[in-house]
Amino acid sequence: MDIALRPVHDSDLPVFFRQFNDPESLRMAAFTPEDPADRDRFDAKWAHIRSSPEIAARTVLVDGDVVGSVSVYGEAGEREVTYWIDRAYWGRGIATAALRALLTEVTERPLYARAAADNAGSLRVLRTCGFEVTGKARGYAAGRGEETDELVLSLEG
Repeated sequence: MDIALRPVHDSDLPVFFRQFNDPESLRMAAFTPEDPADRDRFDAKWAHIRSSPEIAARTVLVDGDVVGSVSVYGEAGEREVTYWIDRAYWGRGIATAALRALLTEVTERPLYARAAADNAGSLRVLRTCGFEVTGKARGYAAGRGEETDELVLSLEG
């Protein structure tokens, strides 16, 4: 399995939109937009992501196929990682490999991440990449329609 990152292309966006609207993925991610099916909002968000020099966004490829995205965004000292992998590819180490690759590109530290406290897969990815739990929060998770516990993680040095 060849896992690679590349800049986001226009042709990736329909794939991301489909992936982003999988009900099980939305529930697991938890902290998602209120209406993930709003294509105009989705397109506006990705236009911002792709035009911002402060955001490092990459498409994740497996054997040449688009399977998700990985990004670093935010203000200096508060930058955060995020990733989204198509559910059909969960459990294969792809998110871990993609995040590791991005972390070699984006060398500034600290970096932060957030995950629903019960999202064992995402927490495993983050811990494997060196992130450690540094805090807890609770907030409304649109992907679940309810208050949800969240863990805050950081990657130092």
